[in-house]
Amino acid sequence: MEHNVYLYIGVMALVTYLIRVLPLTLIRREIRNRTIRSFLYYVPYVTLAVMTFPAILHATGTFWSGLAALIVAVIAALRGLSLLQVALAACSVVFLLELVLL
Repeated sequence: MEHNVYLYIGVMALVTYLIRVLPLTLIRREIRNRTIRSFLYYVPYVTLAVMTFPAILHATGTFWSGLAALIVAVIAALRGLSLLQVALAACSVVFLLELVLL
């Protein structure tokens, strides 16, 4: 059993290493295709969103307070408020809803 764990870790390390190194070795010149450049530009934002949104919904006591905080945060951000103001608004909504719901 213990031998398999080291094999699994080794395979995961190899796959992770190859995913990071292959693009650097295979693509040596500048990427000029607009579609590929646009895709690569948005990859970090999509990755961050995929990790953040489920955490927002499940970090509170109830799903509904997390959803309400997410909606308030998006609206506040679209209105141009600072990051601190957006965070305070979302935290306030969660606090008030948790007082009411629990």
